[in-house]
Amino acid sequence: MALADDLKQVPLFADLSDRELKRLAGDFKEREFEPGTSPLRQERMSGIGFFVIVEGEASVSRDGKELARLGPGDHFGELGLISDRARTATVTAETPLRTAMLASWEFREIVKESPDIAWKLLQHVVDLLVDTQERAGAA
Repeated sequence: MALADDLKQVPLFADLSDRELKRLAGDFKEREFEPGTSPLRQERMSGIGFFVIVEGEASVSRDGKELARLGPGDHFGELGLISDRARTATVTAETPLRTAMLASWEFREIVKESPDIAWKLLQHVVDLLVDTQERAGAA
């Protein structure tokens, strides 16, 4: 599957045109991680951007407790595209992990050039905030 097709599955990019997705895909770089390595670490300024898993499996944990498993087509680190804050979870390669990675500074340039991508990003962030508030209210 082409990276543009993988990106179409990411909520942040789902409403972009094929042309915009191809433009975006061209800025991703391949990154590989050995089992046991962590592209992102909780409470650290680790990682410089956003990752889409091309091959392999990774686990997501917070405070040492596994929260999820990720595989091909899944993504992580999207908040790192727009925030210089410490990571909220650790992502660890469980198998050899091949990813497509977009650095935050490259994404910043894309957003400046494309109001449609900027608007979709804002909508995604608002959805995340609302979901977080709803979960906090239900607890």
